[in-house]
Formats: sequence, C-alpha cells, structure tokens
Amino acid sequence: MSDTSDLFADQAPLTGTRTPLGPQAVVLRGWALPQAPALWSALQAVVAQAPFRHMLTPGGQSMSVPLTNCGALGWTSSRAGYRYRPDDPDSAQPWPAMPPAFGRLARDAAQAAGFDGFAPDACLINRYAPATRLSLHQDRNERDFGWPIVSVSLGLPAVFLWGGARRADRCLRVPLFHGDVVVWGGRDRLRFHGVAPIGAGRHPMTGDRRINLTFRKAG
Repeated sequence: MSDTSDLFADQAPLTGTRTPLGPQAVVLRGWALPQAPALWSALQAVVAQAPFRHMLTPGGQSMSVPLTNCGALGWTSSRAGYRYRPDDPDSAQPWPAMPPAFGRLARDAAQAAGFDGFAPDACLINRYAPATRLSLHQDRNERDFGWPIVSVSLGLPAVFLWGGARRADRCLRVPLFHGDVVVWGGRDRLRFHGVAPIGAGRHPMTGDRRINLTFRKAG
C-alpha cells in the first residue's frame, strides 16, 4: 500500500472529530458533510456565471489548477501580480454573489474554531484534477491578517501540506476528505501551506475532481 493510501485508510472514523494543526489551526472532520449537497448545487450556479479558468502567474505561466470566485472580491493572478478585484477579468462583470449556504458554513466553522465574527467577502474556488497540486505559499494578499482562513474540501481526498513560518520548514502531511474544513488564523495565520498531487479516483458528487472552497476576509 502506498504512503498516500495509508494516509486515507482511516477516513470513516475521522468524521466528527477535530485534528489540531497548531495553537490556532484545526481540521474539523466532516463539518461540511450535512451541507455538501447544498454547497454543490450553489456552486453550479456560480460556475455558470463565472466559469473555471486557468489564470497566468506573474511569470507568464498558466496555473495548473483552474479557479473561479464568488463574493464581493475575487482573488486573481496575472502578469501584473496577485490581487483581489471586484470584477471578473474575463467578463468585466462583478463576481457572482456568495451563496448564503457558503457564507453560513464559513461563519459557523470559524466560530467552531474559536474565531467569532468572521464575515468572508471572498471565496476562491479551486478545481483539482488528478496529478495537479498547489505549491507551498502564504495567504498574504488580504488587508487584515487578523481574520482566519476557512478551507472546505469536497470530492476526491487530498494531502494538505501544513508548513511553518518559512517555506523551508518541514511540512506536516494532513489527509483531507470530502466534507473536511480547515480553519487557521491568529498565530498560525501566515503558515506556509499547499496541496500534494491529487491521486486518481472518483467521487459520487464531484467525479474525478476535488473542489476546494477557500473563504477569506479580503477587503
């Protein structure tokens, strides 16, 4: 059995538990499972208005993971750099409004993790295919680092790479499953993190894809 298979072997018993990652970071196992059908339905309406696309990095390369956004602000990447903007650069129209189901889940998960009053104005949506990954990075484009990050996993499992204050710090490999929610803020807000290459598979809701919803207070 591969290392990845070993990480995913104990999926069922994890639901309803909490996996601490740091003093102010936690995985809420299966937190989004009851809302998953509503989240999936709402996502289809978002994507119909603002389809997934491969944005360019500041270096001019196409990002391997396609993305879209909803909410008052959307995270974008281009040759001009990384930034939030209120309009979709492909259509020049405002990003789709954040579905109520999205906002409720993000607020409730943040509160469960000890961050009261979180009101996200941005939701970055990534769609991972098998073999795609997300390199280690910090979320630094937001105005106020006092608010947490809330990250929701749907579909195929993934290995979340949870690093330290420096890119070179050793990473913890954290298995994430459909419905898991990761919340980090405070002392852990600027930890490096990423996603290891996604393994092949098929999920009843998302097919051969993993969807990640990342909620932030950007403005």
